Amino acid sequence: QVQLVESGGGLVQAGGSLRLSCAASGSIFRINAMSWYRQAPGKQRELVARIQSAGATNYADSVKGRFTISRDNVKNTVYLQMNTLNPEDTAVYYCNAVILGRLAVVARDYWGQGTQVIVSS
Repeated sequence: QVQLVESGGGLVQAGGSLRLSCAASGSIFRINAMSWYRQAPGKQRELVARIQSAGATNYADSVKGRFTISRDNVKNTVYLQMNTLNPEDTAVYYCNAVILGRLAVVARDYWGQGTQVIVSS
């Protein structure tokens, strides 16, 4: 089976930085897009950033210029460097990856368990 394990969340003051990591493990043949989503209390889950296997990226307007998504295809890991954080970035951050398993016919979505980010003012 495939697992996504996140790390790096925590409490930070406004203006500070955090780096999230998400490692995929298990019976993996290929990882396509890897993404970070977030869900704030009372709000819908939203896409924060996505990176394709070849490196193309896209970001939510609210994080452009502050967040950077990257990936290490050898380690099957995606990162989210978050700078100039503000209280509106407070949310549970979820890792998502579209993965073709070694015994699978089609790729499917996998999700991490979520990591809490709290930005204090």
